[in-house]
Amino acid sequence: MNMPSRMNYVEITQPGGPQVLKLAQGDVPKPGEHEVLIKVHAAGINRPDVIQRTGEYPMKPGMSPVPGLEVAGEVVAVGSAVSGFKARDRVCALTNGGGYAEYCVVAATQVLPIPEGVDMIHAAAIPETFFTVWANLFELGQAQEGATVLIHGGTSGIGTTALMLCQALGIKAFATAGSAEKCEQIRELGGEAINYREADFSQVITQRTQGKGVDVILDIMGASYFEGNVAALARRGRLVIIGFLGGGSVKDFNLPALADKQASVTGSMMRSRSAEEKAEIAQAVHANLWPLLSRGQCLPIIDRVFPLAEAARAHQRMEEGEHIGKIVLQVV
Repeated sequence: MNMPSRMNYVEITQPGGPQVLKLAQGDVPKPGEHEVLIKVHAAGINRPDVIQRTGEYPMKPGMSPVPGLEVAGEVVAVGSAVSGFKARDRVCALTNGGGYAEYCVVAATQVLPIPEGVDMIHAAAIPETFFTVWANLFELGQAQEGATVLIHGGTSGIGTTALMLCQALGIKAFATAGSAEKCEQIRELGGEAINYREADFSQVITQRTQGKGVDVILDIMGASYFEGNVAALARRGRLVIIGFLGGGSVKDFNLPALADKQASVTGSMMRSRSAEEKAEIAQAVHANLWPLLSRGQCLPIIDRVFPLAEAARAHQRMEEGEHIGKIVLQVV
């Protein structure tokens, strides 16, 4: 396919607020032996992008300094060792950075065909959240049909995805949010809402589960919710931590409370996983969740769509905390 040699991308000019995101020009990347080059139609915005922009996300070898962890678009070139993809295939992908650009190189093992009937905007909002929810709620957390779970940040991209998947897979879900509007959205997605500004979530969980607690908690807060999370867990429950908005260091916690419940605490960050781990997650997501998406179930909720040149506005929208679902950049 004919391609330009140069492209537009979003640069982090220095660590700071949304205003440090600027449109820049650079060379179109070339795919390596095991990589796919995607002409990006849309890219999802995720919390790690914000953390990277502020200079607080540790960058490991192989990670692109260009933000953007998920894209949807069209294959334009493949590496010599890649099979299964060809030019003009419609795909979405979990990237190792580089998504805020007109072209993005991705490991072929992290690329998936766009589910039938799904448009580019919705497809761009799938990889990061679906990979994260599957790996943490269902693999680490072992959530399964008949279980009860608590999801913090129920109207975030992660939260809305987890709620929809729980409803589809027969799992009872509670979720926290900070406004009446967001709590109503949680209920519309099949969850039981808890307004954390009006009530202690652990006490609500104790009341609504008749003292049993929940089997799994998917937590984006970290330290500030740790004690309440342990209180809300059922015996042998699993606390899965995927974010640290409330701090990363727990002090003066009563460890016997954790031991008494025989509870487990675990967690992960998608970006730090190995290429082999990401490939395994991609295969599991494709096998277990793609059939739902192809039937029109569990499609991402899109909050706002911004053009690539307005990435700063998209980040501002995320930091304001009023969004429900996913924020997406439209490139084409």
